[in-house]
Amino acid sequence: MESKTGTVSKIRVLKMTERPLVYFKLNDENCLIAFHSLNFLAEVDEGMRITIAGTYNSRKQFVVKKYAVIGKTRIMLEFDSSRLPLKNLR
Repeated sequence: MESKTGTVSKIRVLKMTERPLVYFKLNDENCLIAFHSLNFLAEVDEGMRITIAGTYNSRKQFVVKKYAVIGKTRIMLEFDSSRLPLKNLR
């Protein structure tokens, strides 16, 4: 299994099924993710830096098995920019 790090661009949903097939580019390299693709769509946005691990298929596309976001995820950024007040836990 190889690992790569880079910036995400061109996120597209190719197939909408029980496990959606998602295409994205990582530093001009074609990548596919199906296993955790819903989490990927919720956490990753274009322009974010991520690390991925996986293998190449017969069409020279990188098939992602694992991924990790470097820095804050999309959900964290939306929570930080939320106008709702934080609750006091005291």
